[in-house]
Order: sequence, then structure tokens, then C-alpha cells
Amino acid sequence: MKVSHSGQRAAGSGQRAVLFAVRSAGALHRLLDVLPVFEGDERIVSRFTLVPGSDFDLGALTALERSGIRSLSWDEACQRSHDLVLAASPKGALRALTGPRVLLPHGAGFNKTIPQEGSPHLPSGLDPSYLLADGRPWAALHALAHESQLKRLAEHSRPAAARAKVVGDPTLDRVLASLPHRERYRAALGIGARRLVAVTSTWGPESLLSRRPDFPARLVGGLPSDAYQFALLLHPNEHSRLGSFDLARQLGPALKAGLVPAGPHEEWAALLVACDAVITDHGSTALYAAALGRPVIGAYDGGRELIPGSPMDELLTWAPKLTDPGELAGALRAAGAQDTRSFAAAAFAEQGDALPRLQRELYRLLGLPPRAAPAQPVPFPAPGRPAGGPRAYAVRAEVSGQRVRVERFPAWTSEPTHHLAAEFPGAGQREQRTAAVLWRRALPGGPRTPHSSSWTAGGWTARILDETPTCRTAAAVLTPDRCLVRRRSGELLSVQVVPCTADGRVLRIDPAAAVSAVHAWLGGRDEEAVPTTLTCEIGPLTVQVRLAPATEADLDYEL
Repeated sequence: MKVSHSGQRAAGSGQRAVLFAVRSAGALHRLLDVLPVFEGDERIVSRFTLVPGSDFDLGALTALERSGIRSLSWDEACQRSHDLVLAASPKGALRALTGPRVLLPHGAGFNKTIPQEGSPHLPSGLDPSYLLADGRPWAALHALAHESQLKRLAEHSRPAAARAKVVGDPTLDRVLASLPHRERYRAALGIGARRLVAVTSTWGPESLLSRRPDFPARLVGGLPSDAYQFALLLHPNEHSRLGSFDLARQLGPALKAGLVPAGPHEEWAALLVACDAVITDHGSTALYAAALGRPVIGAYDGGRELIPGSPMDELLTWAPKLTDPGELAGALRAAGAQDTRSFAAAAFAEQGDALPRLQRELYRLLGLPPRAAPAQPVPFPAPGRPAGGPRAYAVRAEVSGQRVRVERFPAWTSEPTHHLAAEFPGAGQREQRTAAVLWRRALPGGPRTPHSSSWTAGGWTARILDETPTCRTAAAVLTPDRCLVRRRSGELLSVQVVPCTADGRVLRIDPAAAVSAVHAWLGGRDEEAVPTTLTCEIGPLTVQVRLAPATEADLDYEL
């Protein structure tokens, strides 16, 4: 865009200057969801600026820098004229920006009020103290997601309501457009047959993480790792407040036990699409899950922030409550018996049509005809595979004849267990020194490098038993379906895990769980003959595990 420092657009350029005014990282993410409105239009030149004054502006600045977009300083943005100014928060000195201003949806409805900010008991998006200047609305368009929001706005500010229109929620449309990618998201996360439960926490003193900081660790520590996978969806303001270093430190035990932390931009939504259920405080993220029909469980302890009669208040009034993580299974059954979509319907109108409706309104303000193709929401990218995950497990095992039931928990769990199993070399030294079962996974296939040295499965299992007196069983995990097991008694076994097939799908367990099942069965047997087949219950799956004398191929397998 050719813009002079006097603020005037170059004559005859035919372009329109669109400024995105960003107050927080969360607001930036909302604005980015709107970008498809202008896709492919060379007449539009976009710039971003950081609106000063937020407690979370450092997070917003970081998010701006990571996005790779062109930005203007606040002073420069105030000196220029703009054909359109888009914001997703009414806070800050937006009136200093010249040009038609548009206020876009921020969050799913107006559910939360911040004490000591603005008018009492009102969210900022409905508050005349933020929406009016000298009694007049400063926004040329106040875009809303539902008719009920327009009615509520009219109750508090008729002048602002006169410039409001219901367009829907562009972020919800991205969530809905991502539904066909659910299996891809789950595969990227390595969920398998486990149940993925997303824990959502908003920001502020009444948030779940503020009031119950140990809640994620209690969840992952008290429930079997082969049955459940947990993810934490944290409000962008909390990412900004704490920073990634401190956040990782505070959540360290839960992260090491397998908790998946969602990134604040896009990844949270991909995890929401992938999940099977949601545990939530009073933050509005759960309404997006409700729009997908996901079961919702409440973990909000009450307070002053949740607005009575709001969509989140209605949802939490209905949702089963969870105070003790050990009661999750019952809460999931209760939540799964009801359809949550009706609560989302009270927050989101025009589902699937938000971008085309918004496109028409924005181009009207720009004085341009929109491009022929209506705007389409962009599905969220697949989340990255979690880098962490448990490296040691406290294992509960029940043996009945040829049937073995295994439940694995983080090594530090308070649950009663049968033995400790640890991965070499990933587990800590203490776990490796005290584990009854040690296992090692073969490196991914491919040509070995020159001048290299590697263990065979037979060599490593013998060596680790010699070096670790407490270890009773050593196992080399050769493939997802095949292991070599060496007992301290000298017994050598080839272990074959037969994948499950159900409804046209092939489902696999973690072979290290099968090793623990074999260890428990061998420790309690009365000289049953090998070869034999065990029936192993691991998480939601029941698999056949075949035991036979070790083969030379397994003994010589290069790790």
C-alpha cells in the first residue's frame, strides 16, 4: 500500500487500507480467523497495530511477531487514515484511529464480567462505557454472533445496538469446517482408542487453574494412561501472563505424565475437534465444544464473574459437576446422556455462514464489491505430536489364568500398583534403578551410519539385567506388534501383540503395556507351557498376546 505520512492514500491506487487493531493475543487470533474475507483481493492491503494499555500486550506483541504480518507502531497507526479498522476488543483508545471501525465477536457470547472493570456486572462487549463516546457509538458496525446478544446490547445501549448486526461467529465456522479432519488430528496426537478429554481454563482469579492448580496433575495421576489422554486448553491471557517457561515449570509433573498442552493459536481448536469430552470452568471455550455435541463437565466453583442467564451459565447449570478426578467416569456417563448443542444454539446463529455475511458488511463499508467467490473458513492445521509423555509407569496388574488386566499410571501416582515399569534411557535414574520392568524401543528403521555401534535385542536385554539388580524383566520393543522379553531366570520369549479390528479399523495398544502384562503373568504362573496366548485387557481394548520361545531373528534384531 502506498500511503503518505500525512495519512492519505496515493491517488488512483484503487487500494483500500485495512487496519487490524490488536489488544491481546486472543484478540489477534480472532482477527486472523476473519482474514479469508479478504483472500485473493489485491485491492486490500492489511496492516496490524498493537493497541496499548493491556496487561497482556507482551503476549500480543509476541503473537504479532510470530505471525509474520506487517505491523505499524501505534503512533504511526494514529497518524494515518484507514479505509477500515477491525478490532476484536472494545478496550483501548480505538477512537484515536481514523476510519470506519468494526467491532468483531470476541469469545463465544458475553458470559463473563471482570470486577473493577467498566460497568458493574456487564461484559465489555455490552458495556456502554466501552462502546460509546460522548453518548454515541464509535463503531460503524458491531458484529454479533446471535440475536440474543443484540437484544442484550439494546437493553444496555440502544445507540450501539442501532449499529449492530448478527453475522455469526467466524471462529465457530472454522471449528465446524475442521470436523472432517478429526481423525487426522487424533492420529497426529497419537490418541488411538483412548478417550481424549480436554480441560479448558479461562484467565483470572476464578479460573480452574487459578483455583485448583493441581487439577491437571490429579487427573493424569489418578486415571489409567491407556484409557485416557488429557489435554489442557488454556486462555491466551494465561499464556501471556505466565510465559511458556513458567507455565511448563508449573505444569511439569502433569506434562511429564502425558498431559498435552494446546498452543493458544489454532491448536486449541484442533484439540477441541479431536476430543471426546470437555471439563470446563466458566470460560466460553466449552460452548464451541457444545456446538460439536461434545459432552461437557463443569469444574467451576462459583464466584462473581459468570453472568447469570448467559449461555455459559445455562450450560454449567445443566452440566454434571466434577470435584474429584476419580469420579470422572461417572461424570462422563452423565454428560454423554445429554445433547449439548442446544446450549451452543443460544450463543451461535448463522452457523456455517458467518464469513460470507461478514464479507458483505465489510465490503459495504469499504465501498467495494466483494470478489465473486464467497469467503470460506480455513480448517485448522493438525496439532503437533506431543514431545513428552510418560517414560515410567506404576502398573496395576490382575492375573486370572490366561487373562491379564493392566492399568498404567504415572510413576508418582498414589494408586496401589503391582510393579514399576520404566523406559531406557528416557526414564529418570531413580525409576530405572528401582523398576521391575525395563524396556527399550528400537530406533526407527533406516540405514545405519558408517562407524556406528548398536545393540542387538538379545545383547541389550542381557546387559541391562546384569547392570540393574532390581530389574526382573527386560524387554526390547522391536515393532509396534513385536517384542523380545528376557527374564532374570534366563527365559527368553518372543512376544507378538495381535492388533484389534473393529468396525473396519485396526487398533493397537502400546506394546510396553503388553510387556507389563507378560511380566505379571510370568511372575504368577504355575509352570504353564510356552507357547501360549494371553488375553490382555489394556485400556478400552482387549488384545491377544502370543508368547513363544525367542527366535534368532528377534535376538539379533538391531536396536
